[in-house]
Order: sequence, then C-alpha cells, then structure tokens
Amino acid sequence: MASIALDNIRKSYGALPVIHGVDIDINDGEFVVLVGPSGCGKSTLLRMIAGLESISNGTLSIGGRVVNGLPSKDRDIAMVFQNYALYPHMTVAENMGFSLKLRGAAKDDIGRRVDKAAKILALEPYLDRHPRHLSGGQRQRVAMGRAIVRDAAVFLFDEPLSNLDAKLRVAMRVEIKELHQRLKITTVYVTHDQTEAMTMADRIVVMHDGLVEQIGAPLDIYDRPATLFVAGFIGMPAMNLLEGRMQSDDPAIFRTRGGVALPVSARADVPSADRDVVYGIRPEQFVIDETNGTPAKVVVVEPTGSETQVVARIEGADISVLFRDRVAVRPGDIVPLGVKSGQEHLFDRETGRRIAK
Repeated sequence: MASIALDNIRKSYGALPVIHGVDIDINDGEFVVLVGPSGCGKSTLLRMIAGLESISNGTLSIGGRVVNGLPSKDRDIAMVFQNYALYPHMTVAENMGFSLKLRGAAKDDIGRRVDKAAKILALEPYLDRHPRHLSGGQRQRVAMGRAIVRDAAVFLFDEPLSNLDAKLRVAMRVEIKELHQRLKITTVYVTHDQTEAMTMADRIVVMHDGLVEQIGAPLDIYDRPATLFVAGFIGMPAMNLLEGRMQSDDPAIFRTRGGVALPVSARADVPSADRDVVYGIRPEQFVIDETNGTPAKVVVVEPTGSETQVVARIEGADISVLFRDRVAVRPGDIVPLGVKSGQEHLFDRETGRRIAK
C-alpha cells in the first residue's frame, strides 16, 4: 500500500510562509500531477514528500505511516530530477545500479534488476555506454531506470522533461505514462506545463501562491474550473475572461464593459442582475453566426493545418478564437461570432470563485 496523505501541510522559511495548509490524498497506484506557475510551491511540496525539505506544520503519511521525521532513505521513494544527475564516469549499467551497490546488495541481484529495468526502458543496447554518448531522452530514461531498480513504493518526478526539445518531450510523456500503466506505482509528478498535466495525470492538483486551487480529473478541471486562476491557466489557448455584469432587465444576458451582450444559458444558479461577474469562454466554443453573431475584427490569423487560431477584437477587448477547420479570414475582416449554448463560465469578480454550473 503506497497511498500518500498530506494533512494541513505548511512550510515557512523563517517568518516567510510559502505553503499555506495543503490537503491532498493520493491513492495507491495513482498518477497525480502538481501543476502551476513558477513559485507556486509545487516543487517545495514534492521535496517535502521526498524528505529533502522539512515540514513546518501538518502531517505527511506514506502507506499509512507518518513520515515527517523520517530521512529520505527510509521513505521507500525514488526521485527523478530535472537535470538527470548521472555520474559521467560511470556506464549506464553502473549509474542504474549505484544506489543498490551503496545499500550492499549482491552483485547478481543488482545485475538482475538493472537488466529488467533496461528491458522495460529499451536501454539494453546502451548499458556499456557513458552518459556523454547518450541523447537527452536516453539520459532521462537512465534516470528513470535508476528509480525503477530501487523497487520503491513511490516515484517522484521533478519537471523531468524541461531540458528536452518539444518533439522529445512528447515522446517522453508517452514513455512515462506507459511505464506507469505497466508498473502501477504511485507517482507524483511536478510540472509547470499544463499540457503535460492534462495528458499524463489521473488527477491534477492546480497550485497557486502556496495554495491548492483545485483537484480533479483533467477533463473535469478543464470543463469546470473552480476559480479564475484555474480557468486562465488550464487550456491552450487560454480561456477568454471578460469583465462585466449581468444586465438588469434580463438576468440571462451578460454585458461586457464595452457594451457587448453575450448569452447566458438558462440555469438554476444564474447570478442576480446588476452583479459584477467575469464571463469565461474557451476559444473553441466560438462559432461563426451570420444571424445573431457579434461583429469582431480579425487582428491575427495563425493557421496550423488542422486548426486555425484567430485573435479578434470586440469593442476594444481582444479574444482568442479556435476553429477546428480551415476558415477563409484575413486580418482586418469582420466576422460575426456567436457562443455555443451552455459553454460559458461565470465567476465572481471579487472572490474569483465559480458561480454558475
């Protein structure tokens, strides 16, 4: 059993608090991603799980055992770092088996575990090479192999793909996810890349300023962001967020500060009239509506082949629009934009919390 429980975890550096009471329950075998911008506290939280940072307050349990005071070596965890941390004078096989050698494991046992990990990671042809003779992706696999041979109960990944180019990051995402599906080891993965979080996680923990903003399955967070921060952070391109208020003579109409009226679908919890709100709409939820659409001036067109991303301007506000097919628009054109029914999101402007279903 390798569940992880964080109960009111806090961290301060002297008088400066950086983690403000985090509660997370991670199930045995689950792949959980901590995501957020730089400085949000995700790496600090991971280092506390690993035993590399002390906990100022709260309780951390791994496998039902409180580990606050335990050193890293006694927590049954294995960590993969951003910079690989390989010994340049050792071969791949020696790097992968070094932690077992330090423990005093038998040579035959080390060889068996290294061979098993190398087969899983397709590293068998490279066992006699040194790290300088490997590509970035191969080095990252060696770092993962070093974690696998330890046969730990928990894997911790600290932004392991940041040093790789875009194409290799995609390939390594697939490899790490496939590895988890094969080994079923509880995994906590830290990244600032929301695409990594969406594609890899069983559940995502969105962090901001040392607090947990939302925890949930990737598509649940995408479809129902709990706060303005989550709405703006998760999704590429980001959700459009327009400030305004509910129209006084008709609560089912939102009007931007520039005077543009946007529809609000009929819901039981539509906010009352004359209330300041933020209206959120994902770029892919716009449609061209020749009958009732709002005129928008095209500013930039970015075709990618399978999609077309457009930046348009409505009454001084720039919005992102994503068409799943090719559209014949050019900068300067006026296009009538409508919103797909039921796809809007409403947030309280003061608290930043979601106020509509």
